Amino acid sequence: MTITWVAVVVAAVVAILAVGYLVARQQRRHRLQERFGPEYERAVREGESRRAAEQELIEREQRHAELDIRPLTPESRSTYGKKWAEVQERFVDAPGFAVTEADHLVTAVMAERGYPTDGFEQQLSDLSVAHGGTLDHYRKAHEISSRAARREASTEELRQAMVHYRALFQELLEDTPSTGHDHRGAAADLRGRDDERHQAVHRNDERDLAGENDANDDARHGMRAVRDQERELRLRREQDRRQYGGQVAGDHGNGTAETGAQVAGGRTSYRNTQGG
Repeated sequence: MTITWVAVVVAAVVAILAVGYLVARQQRRHRLQERFGPEYERAVREGESRRAAEQELIEREQRHAELDIRPLTPESRSTYGKKWAEVQERFVDAPGFAVTEADHLVTAVMAERGYPTDGFEQQLSDLSVAHGGTLDHYRKAHEISSRAARREASTEELRQAMVHYRALFQELLEDTPSTGHDHRGAAADLRGRDDERHQAVHRNDERDLAGENDANDDARHGMRAVRDQERELRLRREQDRRQYGGQVAGDHGNGTAETGAQVAGGRTSYRNTQGG
């Protein structure tokens, strides 16, 4: 009888431990899905197994916690905002050059925020902890920028690259992570998290699809804004040219009239002299 009870107790303990392990693993998975968003599914898809992918994401969190991530000062935020506006204006006349400048500007903001900038893959890994929701924008922008360097990208693709760069640039500028919860134990975790972004994390395939649709809508709105800005710049330049042309024409007309009057006056003086 004693042996039977011992076996029952041991079995119960094993069952409890097994359930506890499964619950802990499920909670960890749920936390990683919420923090990394679409990057979680990408890591699982590209990794050897789900467990290996989750371990990699945990290591990313640990590395991120050791970084000195900090928000921009109001002065730096204003300066970078003005620089971005200048880059957008240059896109009208030199789209390829503007895309290159946009890439450099995003990298500069990353560096000032405290992110290492040695190698694109490492940048992706570090950014994925707090900006997993916009990381795909950065990938697409980088891919187009690489083709632009080989002169293989169309103007429309360059315009899309600007939209993609702006998605990450805006988050880095405003210190608004795109996914994740507030982990108080992380020494360098970002502040000012956006609850709406937390609710928009993709927790299943249906939400992934909805997220893609939202991203496409954002991209379309972004591209429309870029086009509107281009049109506004063209109209402004056309008005400046017309205004300048009108001033030149007016000055030319006044000069011609004055010259005609001088000639007429000279002829009159000559006749008077001859008559005298």
